[in-house]
Amino acid sequence: MRVTTRLVLAIWITALAVVAGFAYLQVSDERQRLRQELERRASLLGEGLQDGVEAALSRNSRPALERLLKRFGRPGQRLAVYDTKASLVALAPESFVPRPETASDVTAAITSGSVQQVFRQMSGRTFYVYVMPVPREEKPLGAVAVVLDASYLAEAEQAVWRENGIRFLVLGAILSLIALLVVRMSITGPMAKITRWTKAVRRGQHLEPMKLGDPSLFGPITREVSVLARSLQRARAAAEEEAALRLKGETLWTEERLKQFVKLRLGEAPLFVVSNREPVSHVWKDGRIVARRPASGLVTAMEPVMRACGGVWTAQASGDADRETTDAGGHLGVPADDPRYQVRRVWLSKEEEDGYYYGFANEGLWPLCHIVHTRPQFRPADWAQYRAVNERFAEAVLEEIQHTESPLVLIQDYHFALLPALIKAQRPDARTAIFWHIPWPNFEAFSICPWQEDLLRGMLGADLIGFHTQYYCNNFLETVERVVEARIDRENFSVNRGSHTTSVKPFPISVAPTFVDDPPKTSREELLAELGISAEFVGVGVERLDYTKGIPERFLAIGRLFERFPEYRERLVFVQLAAPSRSTIRRYQELEAEVETTVQMVNRAFQTRRWRPIVYLKGHHEHRDIWPFYRHADFCMVTSLHDGMNLVAKEFISVRDDEDGALILSQFAGASSELRDALLVNPYDIDGVADAIRAAVAMPPEERRARMARMRQTVREHNIYRWAGLLLNDLSRIPEEGTATLTATTPGRASDEEAA
Repeated sequence: MRVTTRLVLAIWITALAVVAGFAYLQVSDERQRLRQELERRASLLGEGLQDGVEAALSRNSRPALERLLKRFGRPGQRLAVYDTKASLVALAPESFVPRPETASDVTAAITSGSVQQVFRQMSGRTFYVYVMPVPREEKPLGAVAVVLDASYLAEAEQAVWRENGIRFLVLGAILSLIALLVVRMSITGPMAKITRWTKAVRRGQHLEPMKLGDPSLFGPITREVSVLARSLQRARAAAEEEAALRLKGETLWTEERLKQFVKLRLGEAPLFVVSNREPVSHVWKDGRIVARRPASGLVTAMEPVMRACGGVWTAQASGDADRETTDAGGHLGVPADDPRYQVRRVWLSKEEEDGYYYGFANEGLWPLCHIVHTRPQFRPADWAQYRAVNERFAEAVLEEIQHTESPLVLIQDYHFALLPALIKAQRPDARTAIFWHIPWPNFEAFSICPWQEDLLRGMLGADLIGFHTQYYCNNFLETVERVVEARIDRENFSVNRGSHTTSVKPFPISVAPTFVDDPPKTSREELLAELGISAEFVGVGVERLDYTKGIPERFLAIGRLFERFPEYRERLVFVQLAAPSRSTIRRYQELEAEVETTVQMVNRAFQTRRWRPIVYLKGHHEHRDIWPFYRHADFCMVTSLHDGMNLVAKEFISVRDDEDGALILSQFAGASSELRDALLVNPYDIDGVADAIRAAVAMPPEERRARMARMRQTVREHNIYRWAGLLLNDLSRIPEEGTATLTATTPGRASDEEAA
């Protein structure tokens, strides 16, 4: 027998054995899953009927029973109510005729006081019969029978066998074709090239991606080997970094240390994150799908954590090509070339998004929590959508965690204040935290919200609530004390409601030590040439177009600088990168117009034929696009009118490995409590901000570098991996029942040593 024939025959036999084995396992799993689904549907329906049936039976009201069954009736399900003698009292639909055997099931349920479950044949079809006794004061009043059509179980099993049969034929044919091509073609040369490339990578040499002559055959191999090479390089870099830290005696949190910590605390259990903003969206551009990273501080912070920990990130789908890039369940592996976690996308209708996101969240809660003199708008219709979308996300999260024991769920931000309680109601064993990324106002300000009690009760369903600062924690505790019936434990910073305890702690969020893995090689000269400017000093601002960021005030301060210190004209240029945000809201439309008007006003007042003071770049900017601006700016301005933290300040610092550059930071940003070496300003004080700009460019180099070195040390030590480690440490220490109070070593904080 020829080698080709033997090879093809071996492929077919092997494929048959493997496909048959996996098909058998798949059929078993599908059968078990469908049966569990039937049981769950029937039990939920029976429990939903139980109270109403009990009340109607106790009154001996047959019309009430018929109305109840009719209300709960759905196609494909049949309902019946029996009395204590197993006599039929009411049924739905009226055409439903129970089998005589059902009476014996009812008798058994009433006699034993337990649920009876059995499959029955009726009219040539298989039905699942679920009989639940209806007790009252330990005496049975009767029973509820739920009969569900189960004929699709056999059809599902046949479909699985049929699909796997097709897979076997397709797999066998494809593998046979590949085998014939491989035998007939020379593969020695390409395989030798792969071997040499892999050996070079193993020795630590940094090589360009491998290129072979026949990508259709060796492309998958080269891609996988390239991914493996990057993984080896990351592992080698992590090991070298860890070794260097040990030699220095430092306990710095790194991605690898967080991985090991999560593995130690969680084992193989995934981390479940929920946020409105997705870490990557997909949009159509020039006829092709392009991946886009949103301009979001939340994504900047959480994405490195998910890369380190793995798990599922549930978020709203925001790109017009998101459906084309996910599987049937809405899942997507991220990053695309080397998936390290899953994104579960949830699609919202325009009405839902308008009410929940643009309405209640961003016209209500956002201005309520930011003291920026924009009046919050609270509309009942928006609240209804907010509540409905929280319920939608709760369903999605519960679906993701259904097979995980004691899952850890980390909910992000003000979009999901109701979500903790919704999840806890269905999964009491879930250890749940919500991190509030924006400020929490004082009690008087928060009391503006008509649904403040509902929001607080929803948040208090969590085991752990995190804020950026202790000040926000204190405001929250005071708000709870004034609104909700609960006991405030100020010594342990917790709220006790019944048997449930919620810890309230500060976790100042941060960024990853590396802003981008492979920064561009753009020089300062190339950057300025690309912008078409020439300047001795360059400042930069990076923000979403939001009225909390103080962008118009910043531009007025720049104009004031040139008015008071004309010697900086034609020597200093400020570049503002601004990403449009929430453009359907009228206040944001007004802000965009105000920003553009202010830019034009300042430029008209001071520009010359060869120079303009402000370069305004409106649009979406990826991190790789932003990196050169951070790296080559003489100063960065973060002049928020009110901000929970503001990670732009920390991003700028993380990029400056040259330990140069000055940071002008608003005293009303949460980051100001950590970055004390920044030039702190009151953004409402136009002259004060102008003075800070002058101080930034006139500062002696040694002082500027000393300040930057201290801030870099702060950001390096208090990085996002430390934030995640401390938060997950506190969350993982909560008992599975979620009823015991966390023990804190200091107010709202476990030590780094404990977390490590």
